[in-house]
Amino acid sequence: MTARAPLPVVRDTDALRRTVADWRAAGLTVGLVPTMGALHDGHLSLVRLALARADRVVASLFINPTQFGPREDFAAYPRAEAEDAAKLAATGCHLLYAPDAAGMYPAGFSTTVTVEGASRGLCGDRRPGHFQGVATVVAKLLLRAWPDVAVFGEKDYQQLQVIRRLARDLDIPVAIVGGPTVRESDGLALSSRNAYLTADERAIAPMVYRVLTEAVDALAPGHLAAPVLAEGVARLTAAGISEVEYLELRDAETLAPLEVRPADRPARLLVAARLGRTRLIDNVSVPAAAGAG
Repeated sequence: MTARAPLPVVRDTDALRRTVADWRAAGLTVGLVPTMGALHDGHLSLVRLALARADRVVASLFINPTQFGPREDFAAYPRAEAEDAAKLAATGCHLLYAPDAAGMYPAGFSTTVTVEGASRGLCGDRRPGHFQGVATVVAKLLLRAWPDVAVFGEKDYQQLQVIRRLARDLDIPVAIVGGPTVRESDGLALSSRNAYLTADERAIAPMVYRVLTEAVDALAPGHLAAPVLAEGVARLTAAGISEVEYLELRDAETLAPLEVRPADRPARLLVAARLGRTRLIDNVSVPAAAGAG
């Protein structure tokens, strides 16, 4: 087997745009997969999805300081660019864009992007300023790479809906595609932050997904969600979860809160929980009732 060449890396916007312009001049379509590095199979599945939708794929690697709160893990967030580049190359990615903070936010930078609606509640309440940081950096990445398609993971479902609304409202001509959550064999959603879990915590963590899936089964269309959600919170607490920040039923598109499971449209069940020093988020689809609509 022939070894793959090292993945080309660019760090400035002009070099990125020149490469993309060359691809476009050759009639090729472009995909973008934004990441913060510490790549795992979940990220690589997004690259594969982008490769299925575009002729050339750029992955960005930028640990965005503006989406971390003052007591969050920016300084400790895992950094492994060389290993990440090797994984991307093996997956078939064509280019790594890895700007630094000064290149992303030069001196005098004073513009932010706020997406109302989808950013409210859930992680938006628990992480003030987080989605403003996400929306701002994603807007810049889309404008710099100018892709035909950009792929984001469904594990960060609220983020995905914020970005979809961002692209729609600002008329950015890009298809925003959600990639399915990739899980360990016991159901735990892959996350770079899983590395923070101790062995005992890792044994407890799959309970988050188990409670989600069992809650969906227990949520009958047209019935109140509150009793099922309260039982889910109690089960997570009993299993050893330190804190359940939220367990909520939301509209799948708008993320508006739902008191009952709708029969005629899909919903989403979302959770955030703390296990030791690790913050776990997850979500599952709540489909419309069979035969509805």
